Amino acid sequence: MKAATSRIAVGVLAAALTAGLAGCADPGSDSADSDPRAGAKQGGAEKQGAAGPKNAVRLIGDGSTAVTGPQPGLLKPERLKPGQTPPQFVVFSWDGSGEDGQKLFSHFRSVGRKYGATMTYFLSGVYLLPEEKATLYDPPKHAAGRSDIGFNDTGGIRDTVRELRGAWLEGNEIGTHFNGHFCGADGGVGTWSVEEWKSEIGQAKSFVKNWKTNAGLKGEKPLPFDYDEELIGGRTPCLEGRDNFVRAAGELGFRYDTSGINNQLWPDKDKGLWDLSLQLVPVPGRQFETLSMDYNFMVNQSGTVNGDPAMHRYWGNQMRDGLLQAFDRAYAGNRAPLIIGNHFESWNGGTYMRAVEETIATVCVKSDVRCVSFRQLADWLDAQDPKVLGKLRALKVGQAPEGGWTAYLAAQPAAPSGPASPSAAAEGSAQAG
Repeated sequence: MKAATSRIAVGVLAAALTAGLAGCADPGSDSADSDPRAGAKQGGAEKQGAAGPKNAVRLIGDGSTAVTGPQPGLLKPERLKPGQTPPQFVVFSWDGSGEDGQKLFSHFRSVGRKYGATMTYFLSGVYLLPEEKATLYDPPKHAAGRSDIGFNDTGGIRDTVRELRGAWLEGNEIGTHFNGHFCGADGGVGTWSVEEWKSEIGQAKSFVKNWKTNAGLKGEKPLPFDYDEELIGGRTPCLEGRDNFVRAAGELGFRYDTSGINNQLWPDKDKGLWDLSLQLVPVPGRQFETLSMDYNFMVNQSGTVNGDPAMHRYWGNQMRDGLLQAFDRAYAGNRAPLIIGNHFESWNGGTYMRAVEETIATVCVKSDVRCVSFRQLADWLDAQDPKVLGKLRALKVGQAPEGGWTAYLAAQPAAPSGPASPSAAAEGSAQAG
């Protein structure tokens, strides 16, 4: 008997980012000074404001952040017209984003420019906090100065800020992966209350808004955004603690969360936030599905970050092909957004980074595909007719609408409005009197 495919996630706990972020300052020019994507197209639509902000810079606080005007490089969200085929959205996102000696942040910025993709970078706040100032972080249920992913040094902070600055100017989103990356039952994020989550979020914001003072880098350029306005979503460490986080985030004005496990279906809101969680995708050659994240493929394949080198290429190809199969079934089916999560890590020889890059190169160049950030996806969802979103959510994984999109999303005829019946008219007259 053929084994049934089970829709399960194996190893859903995201790994703590063990690689240090102590990099050397790049003596080269700051790529944030210009927007190399000016005039580029994304998903077949001209981007808005691609030339960069024109407004005067207004520094905030100690000058770590600044108001520089509307973010360049964003698509204008447009409501679907009756009978219009939905675009295929793909979101590539990165947990714990920081620039270290691997230079993967800067690399994938370049990949995004090459293939017309914007992404979401989830910054860990402690990556903007130097080791000598560690006690400024007071994590819930842990001693001050404790972090399971360490802190940074001045060079690493300078490099990370440079990449954050350039990424935002290219239309990418800067979200949060919070701070200390605590997992498990012993004080992990899954044990935190709503108020403890609010404290963690407030501290993550503080480290972004005060990195110049904390790191002694007063002469550096500011981040070109107000983080209180920029920060509208995040992904919890190890995908734990989502329920209380969503409650806290909703009270703080967040617009989405991506910390859960979904199937490839059109998203809905949970407690007022768009649920843009990771998704279950095929594992080619296996009779189960796993989460759409590099860590989960690694757990299923090797169970370690340093598996058999002879298998590295196979494992990377398996992840790439699984993501492409997930893309194909959405693209030819219900057009549900594909959500993909990653880490700037060279696990198993960097094979997962290659898999992600090859996936971007394959899907983001298609004219009706939009590789966007979570912010842009949320903007598009907010612009849609709720009734249309309801019809989209009715489609199952990989299910194309019967009769095609034109018929499925056609405008519904207005209900007939003939003259009222004599009895109804008489009743209305009596009431009016």
